[in-house]
Amino acid sequence: MRIYFLTAIFLLIIDQVTKFWILYVLQLEKLRSFDVFSPYLTFQFAWNKGINFGLFSSNEAIVKWVLIFITLSICFFITLYTFKVLTTKFERTMAGFVLGGATGNVFDRFVHGAVVDFLNMSCCGIVNRYSFNVADVAIFLGIFSIIFFSNKKV
Repeated sequence: MRIYFLTAIFLLIIDQVTKFWILYVLQLEKLRSFDVFSPYLTFQFAWNKGINFGLFSSNEAIVKWVLIFITLSICFFITLYTFKVLTTKFERTMAGFVLGGATGNVFDRFVHGAVVDFLNMSCCGIVNRYSFNVADVAIFLGIFSIIFFSNKKV
């Protein structure tokens, strides 16, 4: 289980360092957008007060606390699932990705009231107007890997 928690802590740190850099060094909130590898990768700032793609976004304080509660509940159940079902180092590492990403976004909600999103990718003539962050990538990779590369039933 050590690999699970170490991976989660590592991803939480990477997520928070990138968000700190975006907010306080690059000051992307003021710039709004910065081409990194145009048109494929752009830093495009957004405060996400909802969930994926801004769904359930609201300025109401109760929404923030409901989303924090839901995310922490999910973290609790992921940890239980990891302890009871996931046995390989790979599976536990991928579960750590999910936990680290989720706690990174919860931390943002506590500190800023919203999640810091800044990565934007577009390709092949399709322009993506939504931004995401390192935590979102970790959550996606972790869940995807557990579902498709684990021999466990999810």
